[in-house]
Amino acid sequence: MNLPNFFLADLPPEAILQPSMIREACQCLRRNRRQYLLERSTADVIAALDEVARRWLDPGDRFRRLALDGGPRATGFAPATLVSGLETFFGQLTAEHLQALVRQDLGHLRRLDALSASGDEASARHAALAWGPELLGHVTAGQLPVPALMSMVLGLLVRSAQFVKCASGASLIPRLFGHSLYALEPKLAACLEIAEWRGGHHELEGALFDEADCLTATGSDEALAAIRQRLPPRVRFLGYGHRVSFGYVTNAAMTGAQEHRVAARAAADVVAWNQLGCLSPHVIYIERGPQACAEGFAELLAGELAKREETEPRGSVSVETAAVIASRRAFYEVRAANLRETRHWFSPAGTHWTVIYEADPLFQASCLHRFVYVKDVPDLDTALQGAEAVRGRVSTVGLAATDEEAAPLAVRLARWGVTRVCPLGRMQSPPLGWRHDGRPSLGDLVTWTDWEQ
Repeated sequence: MNLPNFFLADLPPEAILQPSMIREACQCLRRNRRQYLLERSTADVIAALDEVARRWLDPGDRFRRLALDGGPRATGFAPATLVSGLETFFGQLTAEHLQALVRQDLGHLRRLDALSASGDEASARHAALAWGPELLGHVTAGQLPVPALMSMVLGLLVRSAQFVKCASGASLIPRLFGHSLYALEPKLAACLEIAEWRGGHHELEGALFDEADCLTATGSDEALAAIRQRLPPRVRFLGYGHRVSFGYVTNAAMTGAQEHRVAARAAADVVAWNQLGCLSPHVIYIERGPQACAEGFAELLAGELAKREETEPRGSVSVETAAVIASRRAFYEVRAANLRETRHWFSPAGTHWTVIYEADPLFQASCLHRFVYVKDVPDLDTALQGAEAVRGRVSTVGLAATDEEAAPLAVRLARWGVTRVCPLGRMQSPPLGWRHDGRPSLGDLVTWTDWEQ
Protein backbone atom coordinates (compact mmCIF):
# COMPACT_ATOMS: atom_id res chain seq x y z
CA MET A 1 0.00 0.00 0.00
CA ASN A 2 1.71 3.15 -1.24
CA LEU A 3 0.79 5.90 1.23
CA PRO A 4 2.92 8.84 2.39
CA ASN A 5 4.15 8.80 5.99
CA PHE A 6 1.69 11.33 7.37
CA PHE A 7 1.05 9.34 10.56
CA LEU A 8 3.08 7.21 12.94
CA ALA A 9 0.92 4.29 11.83
CA ASP A 10 2.33 4.75 8.32
CA LEU A 11 5.86 3.91 9.44
CA PRO A 12 7.24 0.54 8.31
CA PRO A 13 6.66 -2.43 10.66
CA GLU A 14 10.30 -2.52 11.72
CA ALA A 15 10.12 1.07 13.05
CA ILE A 16 10.23 1.25 16.85
CA LEU A 17 8.13 3.87 18.58
CA GLN A 18 9.70 5.77 21.44
CA PRO A 19 7.99 7.86 24.16
CA SER A 20 9.85 10.92 22.84
CA MET A 21 8.15 10.43 19.46
CA ILE A 22 4.74 10.43 21.15
CA ARG A 23 5.53 13.61 23.09
CA GLU A 24 6.89 15.40 20.02
CA ALA A 25 3.84 14.40 17.99
CA CYS A 26 1.52 15.75 20.68
CA GLN A 27 3.36 19.06 20.83
CA CYS A 28 3.19 19.36 17.04
CA LEU A 29 -0.56 18.64 17.17
CA ARG A 30 -1.08 21.47 19.64
CA ARG A 31 0.76 23.92 17.37
CA ASN A 32 -1.19 22.80 14.32
CA ARG A 33 -4.48 23.16 16.18
CA ARG A 34 -3.73 26.75 17.10
CA GLN A 35 -2.71 27.53 13.54
CA TYR A 36 -5.19 25.55 11.44
CA LEU A 37 -8.18 24.37 13.47
CA LEU A 38 -9.04 26.61 16.40
CA GLU A 39 -10.52 29.42 14.32
CA ARG A 40 -12.30 27.23 11.77
CA SER A 41 -16.07 27.56 11.90
CA THR A 42 -18.41 24.69 12.62
CA ALA A 43 -19.85 25.15 9.13
CA ASP A 44 -16.40 24.72 7.56
CA VAL A 45 -15.60 21.57 9.53
CA ILE A 46 -19.00 20.06 8.76
CA ALA A 47 -18.60 20.82 5.06
CA ALA A 48 -15.24 19.03 5.02
CA LEU A 49 -16.60 15.97 6.82
CA ASP A 50 -19.62 15.86 4.52
CA GLU A 51 -17.36 15.87 1.45
CA VAL A 52 -15.03 13.18 2.85
CA ALA A 53 -18.06 10.98 3.52
CA ARG A 54 -19.39 11.54 -0.02
CA ARG A 55 -16.07 10.41 -1.42
CA TRP A 56 -16.03 7.24 0.71
CA LEU A 57 -19.49 6.38 -0.62
CA ASP A 58 -18.17 6.51 -4.20
CA PRO A 59 -17.18 2.96 -5.28
CA GLY A 60 -14.33 4.46 -7.30
CA ASP A 61 -12.80 6.38 -4.40
CA ARG A 62 -9.13 5.48 -3.92
CA PHE A 63 -9.23 5.23 -0.13
CA ARG A 64 -12.43 3.18 -0.13
CA ARG A 65 -10.81 0.77 -2.61
CA LEU A 66 -7.72 0.50 -0.42
CA ALA A 67 -9.92 -0.23 2.61
CA LEU A 68 -11.78 -2.98 0.77
CA ASP A 69 -8.61 -4.45 -0.73
CA GLY A 70 -6.59 -4.53 2.48
CA GLY A 71 -9.41 -4.56 5.02
CA PRO A 72 -10.27 -8.27 4.99
CA ARG A 73 -6.72 -9.27 5.86
CA ALA A 74 -6.22 -6.46 8.38
CA THR A 75 -9.58 -6.69 10.16
CA GLY A 76 -10.85 -10.23 9.53
CA PHE A 77 -14.09 -8.89 8.04
CA ALA A 78 -15.15 -10.11 4.61
CA PRO A 79 -15.44 -7.46 1.85
CA ALA A 80 -19.26 -7.52 1.90
CA THR A 81 -19.27 -6.91 5.66
CA LEU A 82 -16.88 -3.99 5.27
CA VAL A 83 -18.93 -2.48 2.44
CA SER A 84 -22.14 -2.73 4.44
CA GLY A 85 -20.63 -1.33 7.65
CA LEU A 86 -18.70 1.53 6.05
CA GLU A 87 -21.59 2.57 3.80
CA THR A 88 -23.89 2.64 6.83
CA PHE A 89 -21.46 4.87 8.73
CA PHE A 90 -20.57 7.27 5.93
CA GLY A 91 -24.20 7.39 4.80
CA GLN A 92 -25.00 8.94 8.19
CA LEU A 93 -22.10 11.40 8.02
CA THR A 94 -23.96 14.18 6.21
CA ALA A 95 -24.02 17.92 6.78
CA GLU A 96 -27.66 17.69 7.84
CA HIS A 97 -26.97 14.99 10.45
CA LEU A 98 -23.84 16.71 11.76
CA GLN A 99 -25.72 19.99 12.19
CA ALA A 100 -28.51 18.15 14.01
CA LEU A 101 -25.93 16.54 16.32
CA VAL A 102 -24.44 19.93 17.26
CA ARG A 103 -27.88 21.41 17.93
CA GLN A 104 -28.97 18.36 19.92
CA ASP A 105 -25.93 18.22 22.21
CA LEU A 106 -25.02 21.91 22.45
CA GLY A 107 -28.32 23.70 21.87
CA HIS A 108 -27.12 26.00 19.08
CA LEU A 109 -25.34 25.41 15.76
CA ARG A 110 -22.77 28.17 16.43
CA ARG A 111 -22.15 27.21 20.06
CA LEU A 112 -18.55 26.25 19.25
CA ASP A 113 -17.90 29.41 17.22
CA ALA A 114 -19.03 32.28 19.43
CA LEU A 115 -21.09 33.18 22.48
CA SER A 116 -24.55 32.05 21.36
CA ALA A 117 -28.02 31.97 22.85
CA SER A 118 -31.02 29.76 22.21
CA GLY A 119 -34.52 31.18 22.56
CA ASP A 120 -34.85 30.74 26.32
CA GLU A 121 -31.28 31.89 26.92
CA ALA A 122 -31.79 35.02 24.82
CA SER A 123 -34.91 35.88 26.80
CA ALA A 124 -32.91 35.60 30.02
CA ARG A 125 -30.02 37.58 28.51
CA HIS A 126 -27.68 34.61 28.85
CA ALA A 127 -25.29 33.24 26.23
CA ALA A 128 -22.69 30.48 26.23
CA LEU A 129 -19.65 29.24 24.34
CA ALA A 130 -18.59 25.58 24.29
CA TRP A 131 -14.99 24.60 23.60
CA GLY A 132 -13.21 21.30 23.23
CA PRO A 133 -9.98 20.10 24.87
CA GLU A 134 -6.74 21.31 23.34
CA LEU A 135 -5.40 17.76 22.89
CA LEU A 136 -7.83 14.86 22.82
CA GLY A 137 -6.46 11.33 23.08
CA HIS A 138 -8.32 8.20 21.99
CA VAL A 139 -7.46 4.64 23.02
CA THR A 140 -9.44 2.26 20.83
CA ALA A 141 -9.93 -1.49 21.16
CA GLY A 142 -10.71 -4.32 18.79
CA GLN A 143 -11.01 -4.41 15.02
CA LEU A 144 -14.28 -2.51 14.52
CA PRO A 145 -13.30 0.70 12.69
CA VAL A 146 -16.46 2.75 13.25
CA PRO A 147 -15.85 3.70 16.92
CA ALA A 148 -12.42 5.14 16.03
CA LEU A 149 -13.82 6.98 13.01
CA MET A 150 -16.64 8.46 15.08
CA SER A 151 -14.20 9.58 17.78
CA MET A 152 -12.17 11.41 15.14
CA VAL A 153 -15.29 13.11 13.74
CA LEU A 154 -16.37 14.30 17.19
CA GLY A 155 -12.90 15.61 17.96
CA LEU A 156 -12.81 17.64 14.74
CA LEU A 157 -16.22 19.13 15.50
CA VAL A 158 -15.03 20.43 18.89
CA ARG A 159 -11.76 21.70 17.31
CA SER A 160 -9.42 19.46 19.28
CA ALA A 161 -6.05 18.20 18.17
CA GLN A 162 -6.25 14.41 18.36
CA PHE A 163 -3.94 11.49 18.98
CA VAL A 164 -5.63 8.18 18.08
CA LYS A 165 -3.99 5.08 19.54
CA CYS A 166 -5.33 2.02 17.71
CA ALA A 167 -5.10 -1.56 18.88
CA SER A 168 -2.27 -3.53 17.34
CA GLY A 169 -3.12 -4.33 13.72
CA ALA A 170 -6.29 -2.21 13.74
CA SER A 171 -5.09 1.11 12.30
CA LEU A 172 -5.70 0.53 8.58
CA ILE A 173 -9.16 2.04 8.15
CA PRO A 174 -8.67 4.93 10.64
CA ARG A 175 -5.46 5.97 8.89
CA LEU A 176 -7.09 5.65 5.46
CA PHE A 177 -9.77 8.00 6.78
CA GLY A 178 -7.00 10.34 7.94
CA HIS A 179 -5.35 10.18 4.51
CA SER A 180 -8.66 10.90 2.81
CA LEU A 181 -8.97 14.01 4.99
CA TYR A 182 -5.41 14.99 4.02
CA ALA A 183 -6.36 14.72 0.34
CA LEU A 184 -9.23 17.18 0.87
CA GLU A 185 -8.18 19.38 3.81
CA PRO A 186 -4.50 18.89 4.67
CA LYS A 187 -4.56 21.55 7.39
CA LEU A 188 -7.38 19.80 9.22
CA ALA A 189 -5.65 16.44 8.85
CA ALA A 190 -2.44 17.94 10.27
CA CYS A 191 -4.31 18.14 13.59
CA LEU A 192 -4.61 14.33 13.66
CA GLU A 193 -2.06 11.71 14.67
CA ILE A 194 -2.74 7.98 14.33
CA ALA A 195 -0.54 5.28 15.82
CA GLU A 196 -0.82 1.67 16.85
CA TRP A 197 0.93 -0.46 19.41
CA ARG A 198 0.11 -3.45 21.53
CA GLY A 199 -1.73 -2.65 24.74
CA GLY A 200 0.25 -2.64 27.96
CA HIS A 201 3.20 -0.61 26.62
CA HIS A 202 3.27 1.66 29.65
CA GLU A 203 6.03 3.99 28.48
CA LEU A 204 4.26 4.87 25.23
CA GLU A 205 0.88 5.12 26.90
CA GLY A 206 2.33 7.21 29.71
CA ALA A 207 3.70 9.75 27.22
CA LEU A 208 0.23 10.10 25.67
CA PHE A 209 -1.52 10.27 29.04
CA ASP A 210 0.83 13.03 30.24
CA GLU A 211 0.21 15.14 27.13
CA ALA A 212 -3.59 14.72 26.76
CA ASP A 213 -6.14 17.12 28.20
CA CYS A 214 -8.97 14.61 27.71
CA LEU A 215 -8.78 10.88 27.00
CA THR A 216 -11.48 8.59 25.62
CA ALA A 217 -11.03 4.83 25.82
CA THR A 218 -12.96 1.72 24.85
CA GLY A 219 -12.27 -1.76 26.15
CA SER A 220 -12.95 -4.10 29.01
CA ASP A 221 -13.98 -2.68 32.37
CA GLU A 222 -10.67 -3.91 33.80
CA ALA A 223 -8.65 -2.15 31.09
CA LEU A 224 -10.53 1.10 31.66
CA ALA A 225 -9.98 0.92 35.41
CA ALA A 226 -6.24 0.45 34.83
CA ILE A 227 -6.12 3.47 32.49
CA ARG A 228 -8.04 5.63 34.95
CA GLN A 229 -5.54 4.86 37.72
CA ARG A 230 -2.61 5.94 35.53
CA LEU A 231 -4.05 9.23 34.26
CA PRO A 232 -2.93 12.53 35.80
CA PRO A 233 -5.75 14.05 37.88
CA ARG A 234 -6.15 17.00 35.49
CA VAL A 235 -7.06 14.74 32.50
CA ARG A 236 -10.76 14.28 31.81
CA PHE A 237 -11.50 10.59 31.22
CA LEU A 238 -14.38 9.16 29.18
CA GLY A 239 -14.43 5.37 29.32
CA TYR A 240 -16.72 3.09 27.33
CA GLY A 241 -16.63 -0.38 28.86
CA HIS A 242 -18.10 -3.77 28.13
CA ARG A 243 -21.75 -3.70 27.04
CA VAL A 244 -24.17 -6.30 25.69
CA SER A 245 -27.43 -6.10 23.74
CA PHE A 246 -30.44 -8.28 23.01
CA GLY A 247 -33.61 -8.37 20.94
CA TYR A 248 -37.25 -8.63 22.03
CA VAL A 249 -40.08 -9.73 19.74
CA THR A 250 -43.72 -9.47 20.81
CA ASN A 251 -46.36 -12.01 19.89
CA ALA A 252 -48.40 -9.36 18.05
CA ALA A 253 -45.42 -8.51 15.83
CA MET A 254 -45.47 -12.03 14.39
CA THR A 255 -48.90 -12.00 12.74
CA GLY A 256 -49.31 -13.39 9.24
CA ALA A 257 -46.15 -13.30 7.15
CA GLN A 258 -44.41 -10.92 9.56
CA GLU A 259 -42.45 -13.70 11.22
CA HIS A 260 -40.27 -14.09 8.10
CA ARG A 261 -39.60 -10.33 7.98
CA VAL A 262 -38.77 -10.24 11.69
CA ALA A 263 -36.38 -13.18 11.30
CA ALA A 264 -34.67 -11.39 8.40
CA ARG A 265 -34.24 -8.24 10.51
CA ALA A 266 -32.83 -10.26 13.40
CA ALA A 267 -30.38 -11.92 10.99
CA ALA A 268 -29.26 -8.48 9.79
CA ASP A 269 -28.35 -7.53 13.36
CA VAL A 270 -26.42 -10.77 13.92
CA VAL A 271 -24.53 -10.44 10.62
CA ALA A 272 -23.58 -6.74 10.97
CA TRP A 273 -19.87 -6.54 11.86
CA ASN A 274 -20.08 -10.28 12.59
CA GLN A 275 -21.87 -9.56 15.89
CA LEU A 276 -18.66 -8.12 17.38
CA GLY A 277 -19.99 -4.71 18.42
CA CYS A 278 -21.56 -3.88 21.76
CA LEU A 279 -24.80 -3.18 19.86
CA SER A 280 -25.04 -6.73 18.48
CA PRO A 281 -27.62 -9.10 20.00
CA HIS A 282 -26.50 -12.04 22.10
CA VAL A 283 -30.08 -13.22 22.66
CA ILE A 284 -33.41 -12.76 20.87
CA TYR A 285 -36.33 -13.09 23.31
CA ILE A 286 -39.62 -14.21 21.75
CA GLU A 287 -42.86 -13.43 23.57
CA ARG A 288 -44.95 -16.60 23.71
CA GLY A 289 -48.45 -16.44 22.23
CA PRO A 290 -50.84 -17.66 19.53
CA GLN A 291 -48.79 -16.03 16.77
CA ALA A 292 -45.27 -16.57 18.07
CA CYS A 293 -43.28 -19.74 18.63
CA ALA A 294 -39.68 -19.24 19.74
CA GLU A 295 -38.57 -22.62 18.45
CA GLY A 296 -40.11 -21.95 15.05
CA PHE A 297 -38.56 -18.49 14.99
CA ALA A 298 -35.14 -19.97 15.73
CA GLU A 299 -35.50 -22.23 12.72
CA LEU A 300 -36.48 -19.27 10.53
CA LEU A 301 -33.53 -17.29 11.84
CA ALA A 302 -31.19 -20.16 11.00
CA GLY A 303 -32.53 -20.15 7.46
CA GLU A 304 -31.98 -16.40 7.17
CA LEU A 305 -28.42 -16.68 8.47
CA ALA A 306 -27.73 -19.39 5.91
CA LYS A 307 -28.96 -17.06 3.15
CA ARG A 308 -26.86 -14.17 4.44
CA GLU A 309 -23.79 -16.39 4.51
CA GLU A 310 -24.14 -16.76 0.74
CA THR A 311 -24.37 -13.02 0.07
CA GLU A 312 -22.35 -11.64 3.02
CA PRO A 313 -20.04 -14.39 4.28
CA ARG A 314 -18.62 -14.08 7.75
CA GLY A 315 -15.04 -14.65 6.66
CA SER A 316 -12.34 -16.58 8.43
CA VAL A 317 -11.68 -16.56 12.17
CA SER A 318 -8.67 -17.57 14.20
CA VAL A 319 -8.10 -21.19 15.13
CA GLU A 320 -8.74 -20.29 18.77
CA THR A 321 -12.08 -18.62 17.97
CA ALA A 322 -13.20 -21.54 15.81
CA ALA A 323 -12.32 -23.93 18.65
CA VAL A 324 -14.42 -21.93 21.13
CA ILE A 325 -17.42 -21.98 18.78
CA ALA A 326 -17.01 -25.71 18.08
CA SER A 327 -16.80 -26.45 21.81
CA ARG A 328 -19.92 -24.41 22.56
CA ARG A 329 -21.77 -26.13 19.71
CA ALA A 330 -20.76 -29.57 21.03
CA PHE A 331 -22.18 -28.72 24.44
CA TYR A 332 -25.56 -27.78 22.99
CA GLU A 333 -25.54 -30.75 20.64
CA VAL A 334 -25.39 -33.06 23.66
CA ARG A 335 -27.95 -30.96 25.50
CA ALA A 336 -30.37 -30.99 22.56
CA ALA A 337 -30.08 -34.76 22.28
CA ASN A 338 -31.27 -35.13 25.87
CA LEU A 339 -33.63 -32.19 26.50
CA ARG A 340 -36.69 -31.12 24.54
CA GLU A 341 -36.19 -27.56 25.80
CA THR A 342 -33.05 -27.13 23.67
CA ARG A 343 -32.52 -27.24 19.90
CA HIS A 344 -29.70 -26.13 17.67
CA TRP A 345 -29.00 -25.21 14.05
CA PHE A 346 -25.61 -24.46 12.58
CA SER A 347 -23.74 -24.06 9.30
CA PRO A 348 -22.74 -27.56 8.17
CA ALA A 349 -19.40 -26.72 6.56
CA GLY A 350 -17.83 -24.63 9.31
CA THR A 351 -18.45 -22.30 12.24
CA HIS A 352 -20.01 -19.56 10.10
CA TRP A 353 -23.31 -19.27 12.02
CA THR A 354 -25.08 -20.94 14.93
CA VAL A 355 -28.59 -20.63 16.41
CA ILE A 356 -29.44 -22.11 19.82
CA TYR A 357 -33.05 -22.33 21.03
CA GLU A 358 -33.64 -22.63 24.78
CA ALA A 359 -36.80 -22.43 26.84
CA ASP A 360 -34.75 -21.11 29.77
CA PRO A 361 -35.06 -17.27 29.80
CA LEU A 362 -31.66 -16.71 31.46
CA PHE A 363 -29.54 -14.28 29.43
CA GLN A 364 -26.64 -16.13 27.85
CA ALA A 365 -23.53 -14.36 26.59
CA SER A 366 -22.75 -15.43 23.05
CA CYS A 367 -19.29 -16.36 21.79
CA LEU A 368 -20.19 -14.00 18.91
CA HIS A 369 -19.11 -14.40 15.28
CA ARG A 370 -22.77 -15.05 14.33
CA PHE A 371 -23.63 -17.30 17.29
CA VAL A 372 -27.02 -16.30 18.73
CA TYR A 373 -29.52 -17.57 21.28
CA VAL A 374 -33.32 -17.56 20.89
CA LYS A 375 -35.24 -17.70 24.19
CA ASP A 376 -38.90 -18.33 24.93
CA VAL A 377 -40.59 -15.95 27.45
CA PRO A 378 -44.20 -15.19 28.40
CA ASP A 379 -43.61 -11.42 28.67
CA LEU A 380 -41.03 -8.64 28.90
CA ASP A 381 -40.84 -8.85 32.69
CA THR A 382 -39.62 -12.46 32.43
CA ALA A 383 -37.02 -11.45 29.84
CA LEU A 384 -35.74 -8.66 32.09
CA GLN A 385 -35.59 -11.02 35.06
CA GLY A 386 -33.55 -13.39 32.92
CA ALA A 387 -31.20 -10.53 32.00
CA GLU A 388 -30.85 -9.22 35.56
CA ALA A 389 -27.19 -10.28 35.72
CA VAL A 390 -26.33 -7.78 32.95
CA ARG A 391 -28.57 -4.97 34.16
CA GLY A 392 -26.74 -1.67 33.87
CA ARG A 393 -24.55 -3.06 31.08
CA VAL A 394 -27.19 -3.38 28.35
CA SER A 395 -26.51 -0.95 25.53
CA THR A 396 -29.28 -1.65 23.04
CA VAL A 397 -32.53 -3.58 22.77
CA GLY A 398 -33.75 -4.30 19.25
CA LEU A 399 -37.55 -4.28 19.43
CA ALA A 400 -40.09 -5.88 17.11
CA ALA A 401 -43.54 -4.76 18.25
CA THR A 402 -46.70 -3.15 16.95
CA ASP A 403 -47.00 0.64 16.99
CA GLU A 404 -49.34 0.44 19.96
CA GLU A 405 -46.95 -1.73 21.97
CA ALA A 406 -43.67 -0.02 21.13
CA ALA A 407 -43.81 3.17 23.23
CA PRO A 408 -44.88 1.52 26.53
CA LEU A 409 -42.26 -1.20 26.07
CA ALA A 410 -39.56 1.41 25.37
CA VAL A 411 -40.46 3.24 28.60
CA ARG A 412 -40.22 0.01 30.62
CA LEU A 413 -36.87 -0.81 29.07
CA ALA A 414 -35.59 2.71 29.80
CA ARG A 415 -36.64 2.51 33.43
CA TRP A 416 -34.90 -0.86 33.71
CA GLY A 417 -31.68 0.80 32.50
CA VAL A 418 -31.45 0.27 28.73
CA THR A 419 -29.82 3.31 27.08
CA ARG A 420 -31.03 2.71 23.51
CA VAL A 421 -34.16 1.05 22.07
CA CYS A 422 -34.42 0.71 18.30
CA PRO A 423 -36.28 -1.38 15.72
CA LEU A 424 -34.91 -4.89 15.32
CA GLY A 425 -32.73 -4.88 12.21
CA ARG A 426 -31.08 -1.54 13.06
CA MET A 427 -29.17 -2.43 16.19
CA GLN A 428 -25.74 -1.93 14.59
CA SER A 429 -26.85 1.19 12.68
CA PRO A 430 -27.37 3.91 15.29
CA PRO A 431 -28.09 7.45 14.08
CA LEU A 432 -25.28 9.98 14.25
CA GLY A 433 -26.95 11.64 17.24
CA TRP A 434 -27.02 8.41 19.27
CA ARG A 435 -26.04 9.03 22.89
CA HIS A 436 -23.34 6.44 23.51
CA ASP A 437 -24.02 4.66 26.81
CA GLY A 438 -26.72 7.26 27.44
CA ARG A 439 -24.33 10.22 27.37
CA PRO A 440 -24.20 13.16 24.87
CA SER A 441 -21.30 12.53 22.50
CA LEU A 442 -20.27 16.17 22.02
CA GLY A 443 -21.56 17.31 25.39
CA ASP A 444 -19.13 15.09 27.29
CA LEU A 445 -16.14 16.51 25.40
CA VAL A 446 -16.70 20.23 25.83
CA THR A 447 -16.25 22.79 28.58
CA TRP A 448 -18.72 25.67 28.83
CA THR A 449 -18.32 29.39 29.37
CA ASP A 450 -21.55 31.13 30.38
CA TRP A 451 -22.02 34.84 29.83
CA GLU A 452 -24.67 36.51 31.99
CA GLN A 453 -25.49 39.89 30.48
